[in-house]
Amino acid sequence: MAVILVTGASGQLGNELKTEAENYRGYEFIFTDIDTLDITDSEKTREFVEQTEPGWIINCAAYNLVDKAETEPEKAMLINTHAVRNLAGAIKGSSCRLIHVSTDYVFEGSSNTPYNEMSPVNPQSAYGRSKLGGEREALQHNAAMVIRTSWLYSSFGNNFVKTIISNADKKDSLNVVFDQTGSPTYAADLAAAIMNIVASVIRNRVAFTPGLYHYSNEGVCSWYDFAVEIVAATGQDCTILPILTSGYPTPAKRPVYSVMDKTRIKETYGLTVPHWRDSLVRCITKLKQSRI
Repeated sequence: MAVILVTGASGQLGNELKTEAENYRGYEFIFTDIDTLDITDSEKTREFVEQTEPGWIINCAAYNLVDKAETEPEKAMLINTHAVRNLAGAIKGSSCRLIHVSTDYVFEGSSNTPYNEMSPVNPQSAYGRSKLGGEREALQHNAAMVIRTSWLYSSFGNNFVKTIISNADKKDSLNVVFDQTGSPTYAADLAAAIMNIVASVIRNRVAFTPGLYHYSNEGVCSWYDFAVEIVAATGQDCTILPILTSGYPTPAKRPVYSVMDKTRIKETYGLTVPHWRDSLVRCITKLKQSRI
């Protein structure tokens, strides 16, 4: 029986993996978070891995407070870089496969064409630098794949979709930046893609190919466009107003453009990726159902 260790299981992606795991009854899942496995502790991480002997580790643990990372970069590095080194070190020399989740923030954001896995990286924030460090640590393991994603949201946790819905209930209008472009990603779709990859490799349908990959939903939009669609999908009576990034200053610099080319992951693992508008509707439908 395949043993799959999931770290950071209380976050958006971790919770979506718990839901997705219900479709994979033949596997043993070990869901952990800091209360059961502190991956910033190298010795405890090594001991936990030795005891559980996972064939797969899916690392969803992350420090993702983008603005706060500017004032506590050491904490971001501890969780996003050093903890990944601990995981990779714990499985060094073994056949255990590591799937580590990273971010579009590793890119500078000055391109006007989609970034592929060979595009140069140049993070502009403490958060982005810590995530790039984690990528490099993960790839020290000979059986690791790093999946960069962008604009992640879910029915779990706190995210842009839930923030817009909450604020639109309280206000007649909301200002949202229109000069940052990317691709929203429904965490449930990413979780399904990860488990599709795991199951396909276990069942010998495809070969496990280590390295860098990109995954987001299909399509491109600005945060303004995204917010407009959220309000339309919920039927809320709130006007979304476009503003420049300069009108909404933040401590951390965001990529102006972070659209990613997903060709490699789709072709290597035979994935079909939903469009972000369709996925948004599915997420909002789930949120509505949870309120009933």
